[in-house]
Amino acid sequence: MTIFKDLFFNVINVDIPTVIMWLIGGLLIYLAIAKDMEPSLLLPMGFGTILVNIPLSGAINQMNSAGQEVEGAIETLFNMGIANELFPLILFIGIGAMIDFTPVLANPKLMIFGAAAQFGIFFTFCLANIFFTDLEAASIGIIGAADGPTAIVVANQLLGEDSAITGAIMVAAYSYMALVPIIQPPVIKMLTTRKERLIRMDNKNASVSKLTKILFPIVVTIVAGVVAPSSVSLIGFLMFGNLIRECGVLDSLSETAQKVLANLITIFLGLTIACQMEAEKFLQPSTLLILGLGLFAFIFDTAGGVIFAKILNVFLPKDKKINPMIGAAGISAFPMSGRVVHKLGLEEDNQNFLLMHSIGVNVSGQIASVIAGSLILSFFG
Repeated sequence: MTIFKDLFFNVINVDIPTVIMWLIGGLLIYLAIAKDMEPSLLLPMGFGTILVNIPLSGAINQMNSAGQEVEGAIETLFNMGIANELFPLILFIGIGAMIDFTPVLANPKLMIFGAAAQFGIFFTFCLANIFFTDLEAASIGIIGAADGPTAIVVANQLLGEDSAITGAIMVAAYSYMALVPIIQPPVIKMLTTRKERLIRMDNKNASVSKLTKILFPIVVTIVAGVVAPSSVSLIGFLMFGNLIRECGVLDSLSETAQKVLANLITIFLGLTIACQMEAEKFLQPSTLLILGLGLFAFIFDTAGGVIFAKILNVFLPKDKKINPMIGAAGISAFPMSGRVVHKLGLEEDNQNFLLMHSIGVNVSGQIASVIAGSLILSFFG
């Protein structure tokens, strides 16, 4: 009889906000499966959203009948891996092991596009500062880095995991990463002419020595650490992963970092981020505002990179023009943004292969976003 009584009371606890969050979770799952939008991220986030919004869910901390708090599995994972930034930093090892910096080392000028595409971070900070405090605005601005782990680290350090807007920042950062193939193409086309999109670039591969590839992550870590000491954990874990890849004596560890480690942590990240998507936390006016500002940041990051390339073309000789679309790949969403630009190039001219250049810029954006996050921590932390 008690079981039926508890069941009845749990059913009547299902209210409109709960159903809305179930629908949001279902939408994320739909986008992951039907639209193939970063399924490794959106599917765990979507299912986790449903889990934490079941009334009296055992997935999150609850009070039992004796008045004692019982730990939920997802909240335990959150405290172990997100609250202390452990999961995002470990994921950086896997990301670093995936990245080949050869296009950047062969053509170092691509680095400037990675920097230019971070414009949206600081522009969004100025706009967000109208509605939020300095620390909140800085945390919202980092959504424009298009780098979920960096957004988590910055938001946690500046605001703490208990902040009312931390969850919305995490969700926005990862959701817009998945939506890059939808957000970027119309912005790029709006800012470029067909003639500009048809520009072909030299695809000759410059040789890069093994010693250079090994020294690069070490030197970048030291330089970034000296300039912005708070970046050591962010840039250090990324570059450590890359050093594992390039050293040539740890192939099995590199493969593990790229596949097993990265996939496992991604699953945990998706599920644990959902811990911040409880209806009473998420269904707030500030959440919609943050999602809007996040979209604004992505658009202006894309625009910043494209416009910067167009400005450079004014000063370059006719045979050295840059296809301005590659500037859009300067955001950190690796490798989605690089592929988007390459695909757009092929749509205009099926012999225009921009992948080497766009991935080079995309890799630069990965470094630039981490440094941008570190600078924000140095200024506001």
